[in-house]
Amino acid sequence: MKSKTPSRPPAAPWVFDVLIVGSGLAGLSAALLQSHDKRVAVITKRTVAEGSSGWAQGGIAAVWDQNDSFDAHVDDTLTAGAGLCDPDATRFVVENAPRVIAWLQEMGVPFSEEDGQLHLTREGGHSARRIVHVTDATGAAVQNTLIDHLQKTPNITLFENHTLVDLIISDRVGLPGHRCLGLYALDDVTDQVLTFQAPHTILATGGAGKVYLYTTNPDTATGDGIAAAWRAGCRVQNMEFIQFHPTCLYHPHAKSFLISEAVRGEGGRLLLPDGSRFMPHHDPRAELAPRDVVARAIDFEMKKGGFDCVYLDISHQPLGFLTEHFPNIYARCLELGIDISKHPIPVVPAAHYTCGGVSADLEGRTDIADLYAIGETACSGLHGANRLASNSLVECMVFAQATTQAIQGSSTPPPPALPQWDDSRVSDADETVVISHNWDELRRFMWDYVGIVRTNKRLDRAAHRIALLQDEIQEFYAHFHVTRDLLELRNLVQVADLIVRSAQSRHESRGLHFSRDYPALLPVALPTLLTPEPLHHPLGQSSPTDLAAVVAH
Repeated sequence: MKSKTPSRPPAAPWVFDVLIVGSGLAGLSAALLQSHDKRVAVITKRTVAEGSSGWAQGGIAAVWDQNDSFDAHVDDTLTAGAGLCDPDATRFVVENAPRVIAWLQEMGVPFSEEDGQLHLTREGGHSARRIVHVTDATGAAVQNTLIDHLQKTPNITLFENHTLVDLIISDRVGLPGHRCLGLYALDDVTDQVLTFQAPHTILATGGAGKVYLYTTNPDTATGDGIAAAWRAGCRVQNMEFIQFHPTCLYHPHAKSFLISEAVRGEGGRLLLPDGSRFMPHHDPRAELAPRDVVARAIDFEMKKGGFDCVYLDISHQPLGFLTEHFPNIYARCLELGIDISKHPIPVVPAAHYTCGGVSADLEGRTDIADLYAIGETACSGLHGANRLASNSLVECMVFAQATTQAIQGSSTPPPPALPQWDDSRVSDADETVVISHNWDELRRFMWDYVGIVRTNKRLDRAAHRIALLQDEIQEFYAHFHVTRDLLELRNLVQVADLIVRSAQSRHESRGLHFSRDYPALLPVALPTLLTPEPLHHPLGQSSPTDLAAVVAH
């Protein structure tokens, strides 16, 4: 007989003007750009510094050199996106990129300079040097600068160790309209689900790289915002396009350590174990080809030769150049016994970036009123079928700015009193090992069946296993108190389902989606748009007939 945890009185709801879920570059920027008369909450499930943005090494793409142009940056983005980029979104981001770089300079980000000017590097897929950076640790430098400002801004309240459970949508809780009124979040310290309400909610929770066994993403990348928005009724777009970074350090003690695109941009060559180059045989751009091309080439060579990895060689550059431009990569590799000034770096592809996400317009608006999605959580149309290197951080800031302006121009009234989370009919789990087993199974079959190269049979196998996992997880969710592990697994399985369904619906090979059954490119590029079925049960952990009880609680 399972013991039942005594129910505690619900905490009073937190009331704000703007809720921001996520503390990466998109969330931090959106918080700092809000006017100082607004009460802003930043909700993050770990500490404020543990998101994916801090892991970004390469930099931020922006036209800064007089010999470069907006048109060239747009063209490079469209080319990498394999015909699926939205032209308006692309130009919108490109033309606003210099403005957000200037904002970061005002905030005090210590960008690398040369002769008193910003030092610009070049990465794969770019026709010019336009990558603004802070050596090889741009994400960390930008994030730390913004965190410092956030901690000094009195109108922003930070909620660390709070995990998003679900969004609160008005017609789901018996209130008029179809708008987002706030959210439920699990306080990991008190183990209590709290209610947050506000006229505006911004999802900036990042991507879903942890759905795969090998990824460059941190443990936080579990697709929380995408899954929550889908459950709330938002459409998602282009989820089949998962970018696999070509060069993740291959070493048993190097967890998810990325070898920056800029290493290839500065002349790094990809080699087979026998020391021979192979990229010129796959693409005329060789090592500077877009990431999907390079990742597939590496995958092909590894499988053909039965290799555990390939090698990235930058040893022809002087030691001083390497320590100046890639100090973190140099130091980390040296810790593991690899002197990159003398020896090549063992690398493998790894899941890196979620190009699809919640459908959002140029102001970050989703299908639900007063709910916004920005950054990797969203599908703005910028990335198309493949993200151009270093376009992600700039997208975060451009859309944070656009969403802020939309909120400032809005006259949305504050939401009414909201129902509290109802967990009165659930108990403590006695078999949490199920969660870890399901997590491991999911990530392994997603890597095997829904990875860099796909087939109909592999996708069908993945879909079958996902359906079984969804049933198990839903039963677990319905009967036991929620935990962060359970919530993350629930979200990952939902995102996996969206990835597989999107991949099954695309009968061609385009960008990051390569199918052996459909190797040709269709003449017309169309996005993949999934629409959720109407949800017939209320929020909380009650049965479908308990809506009145939840609302009255």
